[in-house]
Amino acid sequence: MTNSDYLLKAAIKKVTEKLNEILVDKIEEATNIAQDTPEILKKEFDNLKESIIEEASRMEKAENIQENESSNTYQDSKIKKALNEIEDINKQIDLFYKSTNNQMK
Repeated sequence: MTNSDYLLKAAIKKVTEKLNEILVDKIEEATNIAQDTPEILKKEFDNLKESIIEEASRMEKAENIQENESSNTYQDSKIKKALNEIEDINKQIDLFYKSTNNQMK
């Protein structure tokens, strides 16, 4: 074999090793991101839920509602319905988080 044959084989070997190394690193990154995604989503939805509740409370105080009992009951039921929907979303996120964690194992 000539020197150029050895150089060519060495170059191919080193490029292959480097590509394999990069590929393994990128697969590990993708796996870590995939594992963290459900937790990140859950935190974001929890923050959103808190923001919505705070904003609803602020709006209620700012308007200083002086309505009769039936109006208050109507608004309370709307808030309860919204909170129930938020809770259902949180439950779905929890299920998604658990299922993705089980799939990763």
